[in-house]
Amino acid sequence: MSDKPDDTPAKKLSDEDQARVESYLHSGVNDVERKPFRPWLLLAVIVGVLTLLSLVSVLIARTKGVV
Repeated sequence: MSDKPDDTPAKKLSDEDQARVESYLHSGVNDVERKPFRPWLLLAVIVGVLTLLSLVSVLIARTKGVV
């Protein structure tokens, strides 16, 4: 008897179910062509929206006599 734990994980799926899962994953059903992620565009949109909201808040403050 060995006190060392078994390195192989216990199977959660039968061989038949695992084969079905593998065939589904390799079938390309959920394979979607995506545009590349453009972080600079995202940053520009965030800065643009933030600027627009800031200008609207300053305009509202001026019309109410706060600023």
